[in-house]
Amino acid sequence: MTPPPDLQDLIQTVRQDARSAGALDQLVTAAATVAQIEDTSDALLGHFVDRCRREGRSWSEISTALGVTKQAVHKRFATSVAEQIIASIPAPTMERFTARARVVISSAALAARDAGHDRAGAVHILIGLFAEPDGIAARVLQALGVTREAVKAAVQAGAAADGGTAAAAGHADPQAPRFTTDGRLAMRDALAVALELGHNYVGTEHLLLGLYRNQDSPAAGLLVAAGAGEPAARALVADLLRGFTPPQPASDV
Repeated sequence: MTPPPDLQDLIQTVRQDARSAGALDQLVTAAATVAQIEDTSDALLGHFVDRCRREGRSWSEISTALGVTKQAVHKRFATSVAEQIIASIPAPTMERFTARARVVISSAALAARDAGHDRAGAVHILIGLFAEPDGIAARVLQALGVTREAVKAAVQAGAAADGGTAAAAGHADPQAPRFTTDGRLAMRDALAVALELGHNYVGTEHLLLGLYRNQDSPAAGLLVAAGAGEPAARALVADLLRGFTPPQPASDV
């Protein structure tokens, strides 16, 4: 096997790339080099993990090859895993969603229909979170001072500013909801959050935290503008889940 760069090679590279011979400049360059190496390492592993999955290898086989648990693989490659799960089905089946999370998604479809859209976006999922006031997401939003009325008003103001792009004949079905691109990304990211936390279900808390992943989404922008940043939301979710031992994923997804 071709040996990777050794420590001396990396030290020499840092010295060459640093702005000066000063220790602090070289430390900054070393930190950037390490970050680049970590990104490349993850990309390299991700490439071959994806290849194994395309060839039909199970997550159990992959985790054994890497010498880690299946849960550790899920966590490290959570977004990739979630993407494959979402892409493998024509529409989200909600099999892993809790009863409350399903109500949220149905409510998101209704919110989209009320706005004249035939597909639910991330902002509609955000509105839907308030349909389960006892759910973790709604409790977190309440603690952060975010209300359903404020979110709906912001969504309506945004639609007006965009010139009113709602579809003229919306027929969103709460029993079989369809999603916009950012809505589908929100579903994927909710599943990714659940995998990262080692949960074999998707709850309202995962839907909420998933909304922050796509920073270009209006939903993420609304949350941040309302003073409900991701660090605060994640901390509150962790507090509410404290002491709870999540079940291990039951299937090899």
